[in-house]
Amino acid sequence: MRSKIINILSVLVGVLIGAIVNMAILMMSSAVIAPPKGVDMTTDAGINAAMPLLEPKHFLMPFLAHAIGTFVAVYLATRFSKTKAIRIPIIIASIYLIGGIMEVMNLNAPLWFNVIDLLGAYFPMAFIAFKWGKRD
Repeated sequence: MRSKIINILSVLVGVLIGAIVNMAILMMSSAVIAPPKGVDMTTDAGINAAMPLLEPKHFLMPFLAHAIGTFVAVYLATRFSKTKAIRIPIIIASIYLIGGIMEVMNLNAPLWFNVIDLLGAYFPMAFIAFKWGKRD
């Protein structure tokens, strides 16, 4: 019973810290790659209005935020869980993928970005983090 509680807590803490990492990267993205002049990148409506002005470089930081956030969440959960089972990374990657799908539905990002983001940022990063995290 104790190991189940630890596993659940490791998933919850991993998801929370991964979300914090994700948001931190998104918040600093404008400082790394400046958005086009006069665009509001703080709201979904502003981002949707800015989509035609965005270049491929503007999609790098959101992809990294999703990929690194997922990686951190899975790595931490794997390191601290009592079982090193693949189900923990699958649960976390699924949670983040659902969030990614919700963003795809909210934002009018280019199809190429949506495909790369949904296929490359969640499950592949979860698998790599799981492999690293279960090493002793």
